[in-house]
Amino acid sequence: MELSCGRAAAGLPGVEAESPGEDYESLPSGASLSTHMTAGAVAGILEHTVMYPVDSVKTRMQSLQPDPKAQYRSVYEALKKIIHTEGFWRPLRGINVTMLGAGPAHAMYFACYEKMKRTLSDIFQHGGNSHLANGIAGSMATLLHDAVMNPAEVVKQRMQMYNSPYKTVWECIRTVHRTEGPGAFYRSYTTQLTMNVPFQAIHFITYEFMQEQINPRREYNPRTHILSGAIAGAVAAAATTPLDVCKTLLNTQENMALSSVNVSGHLSGMANAFRTVYQLGGIPGYFRGVQARVIYQMPSTAIAWSVYEFFKYFLTKHKLEKRAPC
Repeated sequence: MELSCGRAAAGLPGVEAESPGEDYESLPSGASLSTHMTAGAVAGILEHTVMYPVDSVKTRMQSLQPDPKAQYRSVYEALKKIIHTEGFWRPLRGINVTMLGAGPAHAMYFACYEKMKRTLSDIFQHGGNSHLANGIAGSMATLLHDAVMNPAEVVKQRMQMYNSPYKTVWECIRTVHRTEGPGAFYRSYTTQLTMNVPFQAIHFITYEFMQEQINPRREYNPRTHILSGAIAGAVAAAATTPLDVCKTLLNTQENMALSSVNVSGHLSGMANAFRTVYQLGGIPGYFRGVQARVIYQMPSTAIAWSVYEFFKYFLTKHKLEKRAPC
């Protein structure tokens, strides 16, 4: 697709597309794999780092038998208490390993999603927007994302816990590897997938649905991307909180909680995690930290989508302008 005077026709404001099917979201002849991966990597890093202190609070609030000094009624109270008693930088412990994992994980995540969405939409709806295609594409992208991100999640959550014995990320990695073996970094992988596959399916379907309602022309519109992302994140987060609580238990292997229900060794498997959560907290136990999880996910997904859409728009526009002579 050649453009006059460097203006991209696919969804750029003020310029009509060459054909009805060539809108901003699909960018059929513009957005390359490297564009999706670059935009995804930047979006993933910003998503996880900007809201990281709230993620630290979420991890602690999901503790099934927290230390009396680490019991919180709200996210704000938790942050204030952590900073006051443990130091200003304490809510950021483990952020470096998250940044290292988030870049490549989200690069593959968004690239896979875009490719699968286009391929499946062609099959299900002849190039139109198919909610089924969006849900399947999001689920498939999660397989790649979690394969990269799961070890980082294990290390991150262990460093976020109250009275964590690990001083550095590297110390945590070495200790876990030596005492529990390499399998410890993927002990929660199946649970993570069990949580993230429905999470991402709900997330992408809701996001694409919201875009249909408030941005039907699928132009680059930051406000619609932020609003759609926030709503999608909140709905998906609330619906999958029970699975997130189980994942946190498997990642942290919370000693006090496990010993109180006579679990010796290391807890493994989603079924065991579900049973243990119920033993310790009943039905309400599955929703521990739901407030913090929703508060974390709303701005996180809003940031991820707005940054991703911006970089996809900017990089594609730049490439098309370079190719188009004035």
